Amino acid sequence: MDVTLLGTGDTTGTPTPGCDCETCERAVERGVERSRFSVHVRNERTGESLLVDTSPDFRHQFLGHDVALPDAAVITHIHFDHLDGLGHAYRLLDHLPVHAADERDPETGESVAETVRRRYDYLDQVEVLAETPFEPFETCGFEVTLVPVDPPPLVCYGLAIEDPETGAKLSISGDTTYGIDAESRAVLADPDLLLADGIVTADLCEHHPAGGTHFDDDGVPRTFGTKHMTVEGAVALGDDLGAEETRVVHVSHFLDADRAFEAPLAVDGERYEL
Repeated sequence: MDVTLLGTGDTTGTPTPGCDCETCERAVERGVERSRFSVHVRNERTGESLLVDTSPDFRHQFLGHDVALPDAAVITHIHFDHLDGLGHAYRLLDHLPVHAADERDPETGESVAETVRRRYDYLDQVEVLAETPFEPFETCGFEVTLVPVDPPPLVCYGLAIEDPETGAKLSISGDTTYGIDAESRAVLADPDLLLADGIVTADLCEHHPAGGTHFDDDGVPRTFGTKHMTVEGAVALGDDLGAEETRVVHVSHFLDADRAFEAPLAVDGERYEL
C-alpha cells in the first residue's frame, strides 16, 4: 500500500490566498503547501488507485505529484473542501465509482451518498455506491470500512483501509472532535499509519467562542471548538488507537510559525509505504 498525502490543509489551505501571516510566509519560503484534504492510496498488487475525498485542488494535486488518476473514490462528508473536486472527473476519467455512507443526515435529510449523487447527477462518469457504516466493502483490492465520527452539525465518517493480502492498514479520522465512540475506534485501531484531523494547537482554543473540550489529565483540550481536534488531540488519538505512526492533517495556517511545520504535522506530498 503506497499512501500519498495530496492535501493536508483545512478549508483555506496554507499558504492562504491574500494572507501575510508569518506561517503563510514561512510556507512560501520553505516551498511547502497544505492544500485542501485528499489522500491517494495505491494498491501495488493490483495497480489500482483509491482517492479519499475529492479536493477542490484536484487538478493542482495530480499535476504536482507523481500519482495515477483514481480508479475509485471514497467521500467522507459533503463539505466543499472534501467533495467539490469531483467535477474534475469530467473528461479526465471514463468511469469513477464513488463510495459514500448511506445513513440519513438529520441536518440535510439526505445521506452523504444521496447528496453526492444529487450534486453530480450531470456527470455520467460518476457512479455513486452507497455503503453502510461498519460493513466492509471492497474497492481497488482493499477492504474499506466507514465509521461515524463526531463533527457536528453534519455527519462525517472516518475510515480504515486494509490490504487483505499484506495486512497493511491505513486509518483516517475524518473531520472530527476527539469524541469518537468506542465502536468506531475499534475499527480504526492498530493502523500502520493514522491520518488524524488536528486543525490548531490547544493553546488557540482560547480564541474560539466555544473554547476547547475533551480535556486530558493536565487540562489540555483535545477538541478545538465543536468540529475538530487540536494537534494534541490528534496525537492522543493516535496513542489511543495504537497507531504505529500518526501524521496530523487538516492543519490550518493559524499555528505559530515556529511550530507549524514540526513533526507530526504533515505537509502535501508525503509518501508512505505500508
